[in-house]
Amino acid sequence: MLSKSAARAFFLIGTVACGGAFIWLTADTMAEVPGRSHADRIDARVVRGHDIWTDKNCMGCHTLLGEGAYYAPELTKVVSRRGEAWIRTFLKDPAAMYPGRRQMVRYDFSDADIDALVAFFTWVEGIDTNGFPAKPIYGDAAKPQSARAAVPEAATKNRPAYFDSMCVACHSLAGSGGNVGPALDGVATRFTRDDMDLWLKDPPAIKPGTKMPNLHLSDELRAELVTFLMAQK
Repeated sequence: MLSKSAARAFFLIGTVACGGAFIWLTADTMAEVPGRSHADRIDARVVRGHDIWTDKNCMGCHTLLGEGAYYAPELTKVVSRRGEAWIRTFLKDPAAMYPGRRQMVRYDFSDADIDALVAFFTWVEGIDTNGFPAKPIYGDAAKPQSARAAVPEAATKNRPAYFDSMCVACHSLAGSGGNVGPALDGVATRFTRDDMDLWLKDPPAIKPGTKMPNLHLSDELRAELVTFLMAQK
């Protein structure tokens, strides 16, 4: 059993040691923050994007870096998960992407606002978070390699990057993708090349009331998508 003087000494030494460790850890953390957060990449657009994020109370629905609500998707890695093209199109008109499903308010962001938000999300994604959040594994990818369905060569050959960032959000191909729109397996047997081109140019003009919005694709990108889709037989 400790004497009063020994107990006092133990308490004082322990307090000083723990306090010193806390101060050292705090200083070390603060010294690591600029490098881990890539503070040198914070420019006017990133600051503007952060201001929009705060002003619109986006954390009331979304989570960022583990902070926020869980009503809507977590956005720490949204750029790599969705891609810039999808983010820009979605922010223009959220309801047009998922008619009758998504509850996100349309804020009528300007192109400059959207540029700022994309810059902000890109900066956030570059922060060293020690692997947070973990990359989710969905569907066929979660199965052992031996149990996975074989992916047709046509589904991967010359596959446009835009297809992976935009189209798979609503459509599936070879068992992977969304289910808002029809699966695209065998789509070349249902459309001619000219019909596909007209459809991608302005879906609502071809079929009023369709869930697919006009994505305002450039002629070059539309031709690339048509070529890829016409290989899906």
